Amino acid sequence: MDERAFLEEALFRLGLWQGGALPPFEALTGGVSSDIWRVDLPDGPICIKRALAKLRVEMDWRAPVGRNAYEVAWMEIAREIEPDAAPEILAWDAQAGLFAMPYLDPATHFPWKEELRQGRADPAVAAEVGRRIGHIHAATAGRDDIARQFPTDEIFHAIRLEPYLEATAARHPDLRDILFSLSRRTAGEKRALVHGDVSPKNILIGPKGPVFLDAECAWYGDPAFDIAFCLNHMLLKSLWNEEARPLFHECFGAMAPAWLDQVDWEPPAEAEARAASLLPGLFLGRVDGKSPVEYVTQEADRNRVRRVARKLLLHPVARIEGVLDAWKKELAR
Repeated sequence: MDERAFLEEALFRLGLWQGGALPPFEALTGGVSSDIWRVDLPDGPICIKRALAKLRVEMDWRAPVGRNAYEVAWMEIAREIEPDAAPEILAWDAQAGLFAMPYLDPATHFPWKEELRQGRADPAVAAEVGRRIGHIHAATAGRDDIARQFPTDEIFHAIRLEPYLEATAARHPDLRDILFSLSRRTAGEKRALVHGDVSPKNILIGPKGPVFLDAECAWYGDPAFDIAFCLNHMLLKSLWNEEARPLFHECFGAMAPAWLDQVDWEPPAEAEARAASLLPGLFLGRVDGKSPVEYVTQEADRNRVRRVARKLLLHPVARIEGVLDAWKKELAR
């Protein structure tokens, strides 16, 4: 089915178009895991999102398209807790694996990744990212009713634990036991609702603060994964824009405590220790796993990541700031 025919069927199924001339549309950048279109309806622009079965990466990486349903559920729950933290779901078709949401104008909702690319790294924004995701964790912790809505262990393993931790062991066989142990430990923690892809590319900075997108990895599990996943990007961005390196480190230092301030479902030190030990595994995974970051292109920089990540995997630290300290020492060499 070509693009036009697909959109005609999708809009009709979603109850957003009754036939006639198809409204103007354009394909947007959907990342590795989805297709996204902007459609200009008479009442205003919307986005249509469709999950892909085979992700757009070099390795063969497949994931169930049913994850789309859990993305919708995450956004609806997140909006109940933090009304400005996620887009409204306008319509959803479970069978087709697609949904519609408002189009958020880049003139008022700035992609955080692009802001960081330009060196505009605001610690206050990073702190609010940590606070909001932590608030969602806290409000959903210990909620069996929410846990039952996310039977996504297999999906989370397929699109997070296997590609970022387990696949990385293929290039670091001496770390296999450690990486697989991190994967098993993370999978076994059933504490709160997890977004699963809290990264700058999935966050817009709007008039009312950070807006989280792309929750197709949503899972009821370990909140430490979310904060470690996002902090990982603050470390990696140090290699992307060297002039803004101190600001990225300040963002790291602002985000972690803002998240920890929300931790009330367990002793904060325990949650922090899991995040601190998981972070180097994710760090290594972004150069040697299935989804390496596109902006770390020099082998010398990859080796910097490997040196720090390997050391911390072999000798874990209990405090998140210990990971940043190790990275700063490497960058100062």
